[in-house]
Amino acid sequence: MNVGIVGGHRCSRNIAALAEELGYLIARQSWVLICGGGGGVMEAACRGVREAGGLSIGILPSSDGHEANPYLNIKIPTGLGYARNILVVRASDVIVAVDGEYGTLSEIAFALCEGKRVLGIKTWKIKGVKEVKNPSLAIKEIKRMRIK
Repeated sequence: MNVGIVGGHRCSRNIAALAEELGYLIARQSWVLICGGGGGVMEAACRGVREAGGLSIGILPSSDGHEANPYLNIKIPTGLGYARNILVVRASDVIVAVDGEYGTLSEIAFALCEGKRVLGIKTWKIKGVKEVKNPSLAIKEIKRMRIK
């Protein structure tokens, strides 16, 4: 299963800790983490994946991948800027939004338009986004969804 993590390219230490735990737990399930590949929430989640020995894929906005965080396993430069957000969504079976700003909001919107399940941890409160309190509950909810 591919789990998309979306969130801000800058975040607080508390949010980074949540994202890192989420990445770790995703890897422990042998799921693949898909993200935008940059800093903040994405970097923290990839750090958790690396710690657990998992696989992370970053779909990067630039054509040269200069913004890639150091924890990514696979870097995919696109040259598409924010338009790459739809690729993050389409490559994911489920999306977990952690905090975030307008880029995260666009990914949530794309996911909902694409009929993807969206979970949220301390993020936008939008119809269609199921709020979960922490990474452990996000993992339980993804398992419950039985996405193939």
